Amino acid sequence: MPTSAFLYPWDVLGDPHAAARLAALGPDRATLASAYHSTRALTPRHPERRIVTARHSAVYYPASARRWRGRRLRPYAQGWLPAADPFGEAAQALLGAGLEVHSWVVLAHNSRLGEEFPASTVRNAYGEHYTWAPCIARPEVVEYAADLAAEAAVRPGATGTELESCGWYGLAHLHAHDKIGGVPLGPAGQFLMSLCFCEVCERGYGDSAGALRKAVRAALEPLWRGAPEPRAEQEWDRVVQLIGVGAAATALAHRRAAALHFQRAAVAAVRAAAPAGFRVLLHGDPLPHRSGPNPGVDTAGVLEFADGLVLPEPARTLPLAAPHRRPGTVLAANLPVVAGMGGAAPAVVPGADELRLYHAGLASDSDLEAVRALLRREGF
Repeated sequence: MPTSAFLYPWDVLGDPHAAARLAALGPDRATLASAYHSTRALTPRHPERRIVTARHSAVYYPASARRWRGRRLRPYAQGWLPAADPFGEAAQALLGAGLEVHSWVVLAHNSRLGEEFPASTVRNAYGEHYTWAPCIARPEVVEYAADLAAEAAVRPGATGTELESCGWYGLAHLHAHDKIGGVPLGPAGQFLMSLCFCEVCERGYGDSAGALRKAVRAALEPLWRGAPEPRAEQEWDRVVQLIGVGAAATALAHRRAAALHFQRAAVAAVRAAAPAGFRVLLHGDPLPHRSGPNPGVDTAGVLEFADGLVLPEPARTLPLAAPHRRPGTVLAANLPVVAGMGGAAPAVVPGADELRLYHAGLASDSDLEAVRALLRREGF
């Protein structure tokens, strides 16, 4: 079973042994970040550093001046690694160690872009902007993301890409010093607080926009006071119980259509820039109402133009995605293997075509030993 490990460029740059160490672990491929959001990351085995602070979303290659000249929404350069092309240097080292390289591109998650251009972000039912979440229904965001996808995905040495946050982002966000958990929202509350009411989305809701906003705020009021969500087993049934069948259908129809348009545009842009055989996978959840780095997807629709999905919580998501397989479809199980971040010892996932290991650069030696044991035991 093909296996890939996620990496940041800084896991490799400045460490002459990093690529060989990853190859010895046993995966076939590295999924290497080329466009990534802000983060603070540990590098436990690097000979010179332990913490990397990526202060804002950035690209890890030289962005095209011609492509982005005069554009309002555009990628930002990184300034915390001493290299003009961190992705390119890391990719060459990994290729030299015998590993295949795929790019890893984060699209609709960019706090710096949102802070500079809040009108292009998700605006909730209370009129508040989520500056970390570009609204994917907006034409300028679709155009920006498609161009970013094409440029960041098709890098020298890469033979495929994985597009993360290729869909709706919402309320949930790992923000510094976060203080929003005092009233824990379940999946229905998260959905309602993730709905966008910018002018583009309001047009998407049609004549129902005002009634939908009113229904959302009314449904959220008891939750702010600590009332539990409805007890329906299915998440979507809870949303329906909170805001009604019609309002729920209106909200979901707009979001599904906008997400599919956004995803199709991103994949088409990559296809146009890539050589034949370049593989394009999306990180996604088969529950279309979900949002975040693994946004909800219309699985059947997405698999008409993408080569596959990288699935979170594979025991839950694989059975939902599997009926929509097409010839050549890849359904990859994303396994969090870092124990200190809630991960577990990796295991084969029945029905998966491939495995993803998150994250080889962040993992401890004992985490990596568990990965090595699995790959040797299964003969991958």
